[in-house]
Amino acid sequence: MGLKDFLKDGAGNLVVARPDEHKSDVVYKHPDQTIPDEARLTVDADEVALFFRDGEFVGQFEAGRHVLDSDNIPFLSQLVDRVTDGELFQAELYFVTTREFTGLKFGGPVGKLRDPESGLAIEMMVHGSFSLRVDEPRTLIGDMTGLSGSGEDDDFTAWFKEQVLKTIRDDLAELVVKRDWPLLDVTSGAYTEEIEETVLAGVGDHCEDYGIEIVRLGNFNVAIDRDDEERLEELYDKAAHVDLAGGMEGYEQMAKADMMRNAGEGGGDSSLTEGAGLGAGMAMGREMADGGSDDRNTSSSEPSPSGGGPRFETTICSSCESEVVDGNYCFACGDELQSVAYCPSCGTEASSGNYCIECGTELDA
Repeated sequence: MGLKDFLKDGAGNLVVARPDEHKSDVVYKHPDQTIPDEARLTVDADEVALFFRDGEFVGQFEAGRHVLDSDNIPFLSQLVDRVTDGELFQAELYFVTTREFTGLKFGGPVGKLRDPESGLAIEMMVHGSFSLRVDEPRTLIGDMTGLSGSGEDDDFTAWFKEQVLKTIRDDLAELVVKRDWPLLDVTSGAYTEEIEETVLAGVGDHCEDYGIEIVRLGNFNVAIDRDDEERLEELYDKAAHVDLAGGMEGYEQMAKADMMRNAGEGGGDSSLTEGAGLGAGMAMGREMADGGSDDRNTSSSEPSPSGGGPRFETTICSSCESEVVDGNYCFACGDELQSVAYCPSCGTEASSGNYCIECGTELDA
């Protein structure tokens, strides 16, 4: 764009201003680096105009109408083009909006997170919008020209959208792992407020160096693929059957009854059996995580020191060799569990008889 493209006011002076079609831009770069002496510069109430030359900040104008005259505005003398005998200024001119900008949309994959309840690795996605405000226009333009080489608004918004998404990826993964949030609770919006607070703090620390404040997040939504969501719902539902059946003792009775019914009906629905096995496995995992005892010969109904619930004695199924909670039936294969006796003196597994074959100690009948 050359001088002929400038609009003229009633006095015949050239007018430099942000075009109406760019009023919604956070940053607008004037397309022509040659500006005539005594041109009229118009700066709106919600913006500032900054002059740079060779990437270095020279000066700025606040809201109002200004006559670009180097005799009255000292910093303009640094922009005078000597080749034209002072008729032109050579400069990069940026208009930066200082009001809050809302509705800047972002979105993308977060990556795979492991669901604390089921142990499944689930691909997470996030989308939403955010608002920002430019607090330090001079810092912003100086960093933008270094980052993108252009300072154009599209480059600016794309870069900061990526920063918001990057921060969400990092912070969401950390929150889920450290706080053991079930992923279905995360996608339901139960923890949206905590996630937003953490993300705003994280992205704020990063963007502050660029003269930008991310004010708030809006329409924030964490989602997973529908197929994965159905898988988790099914696993959670099956595990709930165990709790309804009365916990660790109830699942054995439920599994046995279900197996007997299936055998009599030539198959049938095994969801209860699977639910019992899943619930027991999840319960055992929680017991071990809470510091449950590894001593398989010791049984206790007292709460564990960590507050994670009672400890349960385990045994090895002689049929499938699975480690299961001691009881009448194996939750893994359904076979009856065999009781095993141990010598009270030497701990040797005792066979049938009145005396220990290893040390000779009399055994209880």
